[in-house]
Amino acid sequence: MIAQPLATQRFAPAVPSTCGLYIHIPFCARKCAYCDFNTYAGLDALIPPYVDALCAELRLRAAQAADRVVTTVFVGGGTPTLLGAAELGAIMDVVRAAFALHPAAEITCEANPGTVDQARFGVLRQLGVNRLSMGAQSFQPAELQWLERIHGADDVERAYGAARDAGFDNINLDFMFGLPGQALATWSATLEHALAMAPEHLSLYSLIVEPGTPLFHRVQSGTQAPPDDDEAAGHWEHAMARLAGAGYVHYEVSNWARDDRPAPAAGVDALDPDSAWDVVPAFAARHNLTYWRNGDWVAAGAGAHGHLRARRADAGHYSYVDRRWGNVRSVAAYIASVRRGAGVGPIEAFDEELTAPTGMGETMMLGLRLVDEGVPHARFARLHGIDPRAVFGSELRELAALGLIEVDAERTRATRRGLALLDRVAERFVGVG
Repeated sequence: MIAQPLATQRFAPAVPSTCGLYIHIPFCARKCAYCDFNTYAGLDALIPPYVDALCAELRLRAAQAADRVVTTVFVGGGTPTLLGAAELGAIMDVVRAAFALHPAAEITCEANPGTVDQARFGVLRQLGVNRLSMGAQSFQPAELQWLERIHGADDVERAYGAARDAGFDNINLDFMFGLPGQALATWSATLEHALAMAPEHLSLYSLIVEPGTPLFHRVQSGTQAPPDDDEAAGHWEHAMARLAGAGYVHYEVSNWARDDRPAPAAGVDALDPDSAWDVVPAFAARHNLTYWRNGDWVAAGAGAHGHLRARRADAGHYSYVDRRWGNVRSVAAYIASVRRGAGVGPIEAFDEELTAPTGMGETMMLGLRLVDEGVPHARFARLHGIDPRAVFGSELRELAALGLIEVDAERTRATRRGLALLDRVAERFVGVG
């Protein structure tokens, strides 16, 4: 049964008053064979000019968010902790000087267990970083070797302990499952090891063979067996059951968090009338929720992608603009583009205005990744000016009849079966509206 929308008329969407900020650091000690992120090994000599260019772009991007409060910052890569303390400090100094950063903002930095030490974690804490995301990937030596990681299981333990000693009380650990030949027993052992460490957040990702990666070419050539989808599904099902038993809340397809601290500071949530923090755990990744809620964020750095909505004056009236951009990927080209000046235009590889159907479809596809929250109808209407049930009525009825989603008066969300078949669910919202 699908609850009927209260209204089907269009109205002016609301431009958000907040946004996130993503900062990309494209340097790695080693490029893993499965990775398709915009990252590079062996370019350490470009770190100083890159940081200069990044700081210059951040100052330019601040103008795009002049009317926004930044509530989350995510420094990702790559391996941000390859940068020195002075370089990381210069970036955060620009963030604080150029943007309206909320005092209670979540500030996350990614870290590789093989490249950091306690002193570096202490620097991050001094710079205001209050959340750490560490790419552990596995506790099995053979799997870490296959993944071409530069760290061992003991390095994860040492880095985690150093982060705790530095004062971090909000730590995420990343792990991968569905590796070729990965037995359920070894995946279970990795999970048990992770649970014994008691991180606040766990991100569990199925291995995907991305086109263009060395792993893709190995699979194509037959020198590497591809992942087994059925085995990966079994690993995911096992993780759901085990983490639920351990008290973690499964709030997004690939993400679990603890909910054992007081509610987040009301000052941040009050800026978002549809924050829906009643259905996500306290240690959920706030910045990533911006993505899944199809929210707004400024992005800076080589290959970084951003998304902002705005009102635009046009012949005496205002129109609504939904804009997405992506920067040039090459580190050298990025540095040269910033040095040429003339604003952010030369830095961007593309800049597009999203059509209303595209934006609405993406809100549905992304939001259905959120296990309990789903797509709140009120938030969809604020973003797009219309109730989603008035736009996707036939699609919602079809998916509900198949048992893949459920729709009530407040929200649309995927069922457990729908989460397992999310690609099939998501494709029903492409090109509709």
